[in-house]
Amino acid sequence: FFPQTITGNFASVIHGLNANHLTDQVIQRSKQMILDTLGVGLLGTSTEVCHKVRQYSKIYSSDISSTIWGHLDFRLPPLYAAFVNGVAVHSMDFDDTWHPATHPSGAVLPAVIALSEALPQKKKISGLDLLLAFNVGIEVQGRLLRFSSEARNIPKRY
Repeated sequence: FFPQTITGNFASVIHGLNANHLTDQVIQRSKQMILDTLGVGLLGTSTEVCHKVRQYSKIYSSDISSTIWGHLDFRLPPLYAAFVNGVAVHSMDFDDTWHPATHPSGAVLPAVIALSEALPQKKKISGLDLLLAFNVGIEVQGRLLRFSSEARNIPKRY
């Protein structure tokens, strides 16, 4: 299906993930990560930087829209909703992290939620599907981080 290269192997692994790969431990840890990220993101909606990106993003509109956290009456196209909500999460700098430095949930969860909200009613995903999408995003980020020679040297540079 995918060529036998590093990229092809990476794509095969990611493509092959399904809900059966989510162990009870992964599901519980994912729920905790999601809850923490939502909490930090809601707190982050009050920051000046979040207010600025929210104001800037008002110029965009679409028939398909997703919620801006903490502002249920304000919706944006999924791309911009994910951006604004991601800024809210990162603006507090209390979101989850791992070494080398990256903040996995703040990049993944806003995108997954924005996309899931934008799906037509007849194609809505289950909670398990959302957990799978979240974990695939975390897995992609972690594997890309491992491939990065730049990330490997962060502690030495600072």
